[in-house]
Amino acid sequence: MTDGTDATEREQTATTGTVEAIHISPESGEPVEPVERVEAVAETGLRGDRYFDDGGTFSDGTPRGITLIEAEAIEAAGSDYDVDVSDGRHRRNVTTRGVALNHLVGETFRVGDAVCRGVELCEPCSYLEGLTEDGVARSLVHRGGLRATVVESGALAVGDTVSPE
Repeated sequence: MTDGTDATEREQTATTGTVEAIHISPESGEPVEPVERVEAVAETGLRGDRYFDDGGTFSDGTPRGITLIEAEAIEAAGSDYDVDVSDGRHRRNVTTRGVALNHLVGETFRVGDAVCRGVELCEPCSYLEGLTEDGVARSLVHRGGLRATVVESGALAVGDTVSPE
């Protein structure tokens, strides 16, 4: 017996999602600010974010691009560990829903009009925990999001699609 969904449709559902929220922080260590729309610039990052001009805590001259996290991971951190990383406290730029970000390492994908390439998992660190609360790092291990580079510039907005290229 099948669920009425063919394999292609199931695969697309697992790899296609939406942008649920966007957050940027103009200064390192400052709270993130929600925005409805932002410009992603190739090989640089998100205009207005701390890493755009190498101003973030982890700036080392390497373009940081964009970070993404699954809304489902944020919810699981809350239910599994009783920590709150909602409303941008996770410090990732883009919150997605319905897409398995861990599967996008090494892959090219589109976020709104921008084209990105997954670089590595964005594992949580003690710095993040210091800005939030005890247990955050543990709650986001292997589900802390994805670090990606912007390959082609474009705008992205809340409600946009996240999909493989």
